[in-house]
Amino acid sequence: MNLDAMHGTVRRPFTGGAADALLDDALAARPAPPSRRAGAAPPLSAALLWMLFGGFVLITLCALGVRTLVPPDEGRYAEIGREMFASGDWITTRLNGIKYFEKPPLQAWMNALTFTLFGLGEWQARLWTGVCGILGVVMTAWAGRVVFSPRVGLYAGLVLASTLFWLASGQINSLDMSLSGMMATSLAAVLIAQRDGATTGQRRAWMLVAWAAMALAVLAKGLVGVVLPGAVLVLYGAAARDWRVWTRLHMGKGLLLFVAIAAPWFILVAQRNPEQPHFFFIHEHVDRFLSPGHQREGPWYAFIMLLLPGMLPWLGWLPHALAEGVKRAPGRFQPRLLLLIWFVFIFVFFSMSSSKLPGYIVPVFPALALLTALCLDAAGRRPHMVAAALLALVGAVLVVAVPVALATGAGAAGSAPHSLRSYQPWLMFAGCILLVGGCLAWFHAARGRRDPTVLTMAVAGFLATHLIVAGFEVYGKDRAGTALLPAIRAELTPSTKLYAVGRYEQSLTFYLGRPAMLVEYVDEFAFGLQQEPRLALSGLDEFVALWRRDAAAGLPSMAIASPALYDRLRQRGVPMRLVARDGRRLVISNQLTKGLP
Repeated sequence: MNLDAMHGTVRRPFTGGAADALLDDALAARPAPPSRRAGAAPPLSAALLWMLFGGFVLITLCALGVRTLVPPDEGRYAEIGREMFASGDWITTRLNGIKYFEKPPLQAWMNALTFTLFGLGEWQARLWTGVCGILGVVMTAWAGRVVFSPRVGLYAGLVLASTLFWLASGQINSLDMSLSGMMATSLAAVLIAQRDGATTGQRRAWMLVAWAAMALAVLAKGLVGVVLPGAVLVLYGAAARDWRVWTRLHMGKGLLLFVAIAAPWFILVAQRNPEQPHFFFIHEHVDRFLSPGHQREGPWYAFIMLLLPGMLPWLGWLPHALAEGVKRAPGRFQPRLLLLIWFVFIFVFFSMSSSKLPGYIVPVFPALALLTALCLDAAGRRPHMVAAALLALVGAVLVVAVPVALATGAGAAGSAPHSLRSYQPWLMFAGCILLVGGCLAWFHAARGRRDPTVLTMAVAGFLATHLIVAGFEVYGKDRAGTALLPAIRAELTPSTKLYAVGRYEQSLTFYLGRPAMLVEYVDEFAFGLQQEPRLALSGLDEFVALWRRDAAAGLPSMAIASPALYDRLRQRGVPMRLVARDGRRLVISNQLTKGLP
């Protein structure tokens, strides 16, 4: 069924070259097709649209609880929220009972709220990021619909909802999607507010939405939430020679709303913790951006290497999307140029930073989704076929490469790692979906079926990404150490002292529901321990003395230790019993006979 024909849109025949150019001239002289007119019906039926959206939301939310919370980020932010929920202190954020001011509290607030409403658990810890991912898709699709056309809005939603990096980030309890969801809302609101056809009331309302979203972005991850959109507007004004855009931002009301949302927590936390402002604003922003040494360094091209797989299944459209951004549209406001500047500036900004993590570039994908949607709507048959063929090729490579890597690892090491063997079916199944989806999309594209082509690629990318993320559990549970939980819980009582010796277990702390006394471990706790040094032991000698004393007195203690620290304790003849172990850590008790009080 040709959905383009059903809804009266003009579909470009798959000719190419001079014929395409002649067709473009002919189409330009005709009235705009119904799908591109304001208020036109969407390219798919309402029932199908709601079915697609319902399936997207349902699968996204159900998938939040299928995996262990993977350290460090997922365990860390779940634990900060759990401690806020347990203590009732929603101002001073703490990790392992120690002041932790590296990031603002929005994620902790939302996690504490979901724990309050639904109890402790994995899907509860990820619920906020899942909602932010869905919000970003909805706002991007709506902006595409209002600013461009219903079909562009649909395509933008499909693209973002199936893009690997965006979809995967929405399944991870970290700050990246919290920030990105708010920035996507801000971008969409600015586009809608500044469009040439906006009324005064619409412009004011949507700009207030943008200001509120920027305030929430600041509460999600800091000043980047307002600095990046502000810099994009400055660059857009210069590039488009549209400096009057600043007169259309409703800055008076907007700044009042921004301050009303963002400022109260910063004021309250500074009153209770005078040391917080300098650490947060100087160390966590200026120093981290300019200085190496945070174990997050990478080459200048690091994000280019991440963008390519992160854009799947739409990688074949990336060059077209960037080219789309330089096209000038009639009218005062240039939304394509704004989208291009949004992508380029944020991408370059983080590429210049001394601190690089994959999630930093997630905010660029809503802009890329809109630019890609414009290409999908306007391109002829050949680009659709090439993009579909590239997707099929990626799927085929994945299907072939995983067994080859497994065989190579087995030949080199004598046996392939168990985790890789367990992950193989997930990766190969995802590759099969991409291969089949690419071939089916190519078949649709070859026959001029634009909507089925786009929908097929989106469904393939959506399902494959969920498989890749869900299958990571074979690695995640090992990194989190959850196999040790039954043995620990069997002996851990409320009166048992718990130590973290030489390492801190971000996820185990959350699952055990209690902090651990740190021993010979500082890392991210350096600032907090400067303020509250009593919350950690000064060194191994102090720990050994307390351990021996409590063992002699019959007071139970347990410790989670690194293998290196365990060997040092054995060499010193420290009395201890091995409770459990895995490849990364050991659990010991000072009660030499199991079952003692």
